[in-house]
Amino acid sequence: MIEDLFCANQEVNDEALHNVMMNLHQPLKPEGTLGRLEEIVVRLAGHQATASPQVKKPKVVIFAADHGMASEDLSEYSAEQAVQWLEALSSEKAPTNALAQFSNAAIELIDVGLKGNLELSDKYLSAKVAASTADFTQTAAMSEQQLLQTLQVGMQAAERAKQEGCDLFISGEIGIANTTSAIALISVLSGKSAEELLLMGRTRIMSSERQKLAAIEQALELHQDQLTSPLRILQHLGGFETAALCGAYIRCAQLGLTIVVDGLMATVAAWIADLVSRNDQLVHCKSVEMLMDLGQYSVPETMFCICGNCPRLVEWCIFSHQSAEKFHALVLEILAVEPLLQFDMKLGQATGSTLVVPLLQQACLVYNSMPKQELPQMEMESDCPI
Repeated sequence: MIEDLFCANQEVNDEALHNVMMNLHQPLKPEGTLGRLEEIVVRLAGHQATASPQVKKPKVVIFAADHGMASEDLSEYSAEQAVQWLEALSSEKAPTNALAQFSNAAIELIDVGLKGNLELSDKYLSAKVAASTADFTQTAAMSEQQLLQTLQVGMQAAERAKQEGCDLFISGEIGIANTTSAIALISVLSGKSAEELLLMGRTRIMSSERQKLAAIEQALELHQDQLTSPLRILQHLGGFETAALCGAYIRCAQLGLTIVVDGLMATVAAWIADLVSRNDQLVHCKSVEMLMDLGQYSVPETMFCICGNCPRLVEWCIFSHQSAEKFHALVLEILAVEPLLQFDMKLGQATGSTLVVPLLQQACLVYNSMPKQELPQMEMESDCPI
């Protein structure tokens, strides 16, 4: 398990990037005229190590879990509704199903911590770590063992997608009260108070949000001495669905599989995964205790792994959209990434990440229809010794 968290992200193929940019810059198409479609093609080419990138086999993976502090009336939704949402997805009645069908994308639903249960099906897998996390206003959201187990669930999901020959890992989550968890995580990672985050884009906090703010402040005060590394922060303030996403992202980058990130919670998971995976101290890690305490989360000092070649995890990510939550923009800015869409969506369930798949497919279609120069054959290589 510890070895699986080593940086060792696949190296993006520079030759493919160069060849695609050469093909894009030609007399029939003035430079830059296709705007961000060109950016999409270049990124996919680097990931796929080919001058003719394609999206043929996308896969949607949604992790579902409840949060213990939801019992404090911090969410307008109930645990019963989370099960209903998953049932709708399993029976192909949810918005994500329609979007996935349009792009011919398979769907996998993974229960990592719901209070309720569904019947197992070809789409629905049970990998339940517990029936929701603990109430983080009273204790750590999860134990070390639960965190490591959930990270492993995410890694295994990424491995299944790779083994199936998928070319896109489209991520999503269902998590009752996970916006409260997200605010707590962002507060610690960014250094901004929960109140500052809630005030973004407006002049006052709604009375209905005061209880949420109080719970977050209580949790941050309770756990302040333990919030010393990315994984400790995730353990004390996160959710099972967030940890599973984090593990999936780390493994996707190691396997060279393009990640399409959904909304706020998925972006926070990518942030934590990026901090964990690029820490070169992991190469010397010999125990779980060392693993849990690695990392400078506020101002990361290591941008690459110890070999100097592995890219940041976010280089394997395409960020689908900026959600309606104003502080999502802050997280995207800190990661120095730009989402493809800004549609004020906040449903989760991979709706935003699935929505952009046709855009990625069309970008490849347009590019591959253009006349090409004669380019040499390429092979995926990595100089990383880990």
